[in-house]
Amino acid sequence: MNDDGKKNATSEAQFVLLGFSDWPQLELVLFVVILMFYLMTLIGNLFIIILSYLDSHLHTPMYFFLSNLSFLDLCYTTSSIPQLLVNLWGPEKTISYNGCMIQLYFVLALGSTECVLLMVMSYDRYAAVCRPLHYTVLMHPRFCQLLAVASWVSGFTNSALHSFFTFWVPLCGHRQVDHFFCEVPALLRLSCIDTHANELTLMVTSSIFVLIPLILILSSYGAIAQAVLRMQSTNGLQKVFGTCGAHLMVVSLFFIPAICIYLQPPSGNSQDQGKFIAFFYTVVTPSLNPLIYTLRNRDVRGAVKRLVG
Repeated sequence: MNDDGKKNATSEAQFVLLGFSDWPQLELVLFVVILMFYLMTLIGNLFIIILSYLDSHLHTPMYFFLSNLSFLDLCYTTSSIPQLLVNLWGPEKTISYNGCMIQLYFVLALGSTECVLLMVMSYDRYAAVCRPLHYTVLMHPRFCQLLAVASWVSGFTNSALHSFFTFWVPLCGHRQVDHFFCEVPALLRLSCIDTHANELTLMVTSSIFVLIPLILILSSYGAIAQAVLRMQSTNGLQKVFGTCGAHLMVVSLFFIPAICIYLQPPSGNSQDQGKFIAFFYTVVTPSLNPLIYTLRNRDVRGAVKRLVG
């Protein structure tokens, strides 16, 4: 077969996403639960984006980055959940080769972008609490836009590298991906050759996109904690705990599962455990982010009252 024939055969091939097929009795329950979480994600994140746009009091760096995070979560869940719902509902659990490539690229790109964006948001909180007199200069609108663009560009560039290396690896005869979406560790298990170079690349770039942002986030919160201890105002303390506590909770919900999945070799991960960890950060976490940021947030409650009244 010539090269064109091989390319055509590859592009026409389909992957089988095994997902949760080991537990067929759970599939209907999972379909209902995931659909509810997906609707919560869509409604909650759209609410934040629209409210931040409509209310002039929320035209601040914090809500600019929060709107970016909400849009990111909308795209992130949409890149994998609709396919998962289709696979849970019907007997067909297939995805085309091109569909798998596209899904892998966007899931990885959006996940990498979120790591960087959460780091940028922690810097914004650091500037607000530790450098309040210089905050408007430090977080100038043009600089905020530059930070947001840098987050998106770095995430999509990182994904392009991994996607190329993953789909360059030759696959064995069967195309059964033991996961509910196309993910790098799951696809590397289908390879016919030694994938240590891919695993090493994945661990190095994951360290850059997971560990470095996490270290910088924790450093920011160390400085914030010191500033909080020096505060005398009770109102100031409550506001700091409200905004910073919400962000720290979102960071924990996103980074802990990411470390469990990406900072160990695919061979060292229990596949069933990996599926449920991935389920948590792709389905549950994006639906919780709007709740965490809005439930105890006076600015958002005030914006809702102004919008309604």
